[in-house]
Amino acid sequence: MTESDLPTRKLRVLIADDHRMILDMLALFLSTSAGLQVAVANDLDDAVLQVQQSGPYDVVLLDLNMPGMNGVQGLRRMVRLNHGNPVGIITSSPTARMTDEILNSAAAGIVLKTTPFRSLANAIRFMHAGERYLPMELMRRSSEQLREARKSELSERENKVLEYLVEGQTNKAIAVEMQLAEPTVKMHVTAICRKLGAHNRTHAVVLARDLGLV
Repeated sequence: MTESDLPTRKLRVLIADDHRMILDMLALFLSTSAGLQVAVANDLDDAVLQVQQSGPYDVVLLDLNMPGMNGVQGLRRMVRLNHGNPVGIITSSPTARMTDEILNSAAAGIVLKTTPFRSLANAIRFMHAGERYLPMELMRRSSEQLREARKSELSERENKVLEYLVEGQTNKAIAVEMQLAEPTVKMHVTAICRKLGAHNRTHAVVLARDLGLV
């Protein structure tokens, strides 16, 4: 018997959500169409009990807002119980702060409730492979929020100086264009570098372009 002849073990997945209808639909699809072995739970305590009784699952998905979660406390509890196997979060539309908090609590990923079932199966396999799953929608949102936050940190005059830096203008040329003293321009450049986390003016230009500030 070759290795290819050996039966492939189905991934054991535990999904916990307090919306029973959605939970049953997810379990049905993932079991029949995606070939996963799916167990379900209605709240965190039920999920914890199943892990304690059945051992760690290959992947656990927890609804962020179901009973017992208390924000990311429930996530951290399950991460400890599941012996290093991936634990992801299911949620609707997390804020940037909550997204960071979830990821900083060792979550294997975030799955939005608007995710198509087929994409959910792919996300589960992605997390099982040891990768961190984050939908493009959240990645774009995080990038936009970071860009807006960085841009709002700069004053109106600093944003203008930044535009001239991107054009390759010297401090002296910028001073002439903006009718400022050259030391004042140098002060603005220093402030721009500090706020963007840049090492120098060239690095500031690169970061500004990457963030879409200019």
